[in-house]
Amino acid sequence: MARRRAPCNGFRQAPCRGSFLKTARADGLGGAAVSGDVVRPHFSSFRRRFSARQAVVGTFIKTPTTHATEIFGALGYDFIVIDEEHAPIDRAMTDVMLLAARASNLAGIVRVSPDDPAKILSCLDCGATGVLVPHVATVEKARAVAAAARYRGGRRGYSGSARAGAYGGTPMWSLVDEQDASVCTIAMIEDPEALDHIDAIAAVDGIHGLFIGRGDLTVALGAKSSAEASVKDAVIKIIAAAKKVAKPVCVMVAAAAEAKEFAGLGASAFIISSDQGQMRRAAAQTLTDFKNLVQTTDGSHVSQH
Repeated sequence: MARRRAPCNGFRQAPCRGSFLKTARADGLGGAAVSGDVVRPHFSSFRRRFSARQAVVGTFIKTPTTHATEIFGALGYDFIVIDEEHAPIDRAMTDVMLLAARASNLAGIVRVSPDDPAKILSCLDCGATGVLVPHVATVEKARAVAAAARYRGGRRGYSGSARAGAYGGTPMWSLVDEQDASVCTIAMIEDPEALDHIDAIAAVDGIHGLFIGRGDLTVALGAKSSAEASVKDAVIKIIAAAKKVAKPVCVMVAAAAEAKEFAGLGASAFIISSDQGQMRRAAAQTLTDFKNLVQTTDGSHVSQH
């Protein structure tokens, strides 16, 4: 009997009931995949899990390389957010970072900048699992964003020749159905004016969840920190609007303790800092540990070169 070959995407197929799971479908209904030693649902199931308000954990990627994406995939994160808005990442870099995400069985979300339909189309054609769209402050903008990200009932331009269409390997209507069933569109609520329309924004068909932009809200509201009452009230209002239409809420947190607080309020998707933030925190802690360990008798730090 011929030896089973490993899949070409770098995953080991996970055994299930004595058989092997087949390649997962792009509509999110497939099985699990293994990256490193971590077994988790296939990245194409992200929208289904997100919409069901299952707990999912990700991080922002701000460094324009593929390495951080591969590391987070191997560790078992559910998704990464490629930050085109606040990091020096262009379309070519986004393309290879999304390739790394797929190879690592990570849902690759892109925070787009700018948020025009052509940018959203580019990211989705490159194989993004979804888009995170900044400053969705009106119902009209929410509708435009939703339309840009889907074919049926929307305005997404069609091409079957990109990665999303398996470079021409997926039939037209299969691609349309698969993409419309799996692409995840998340609106960032980070402007005070959005709070006046938040129920209507949350209810827009094709907006699959809300991200609470506490940083921008804090600045826009003139608050000293996100712990002030005005920001907390905004957070509660956004979560309440999402609950009314049974949609998930995503929030950026620094650590598990903060995530626990937001989970208690109703959030289910958590972006833990960023690759740069986590590296800085780990590097600072390591340096502190070594400063405490390596000292001279008079207590001064000994530089180790």
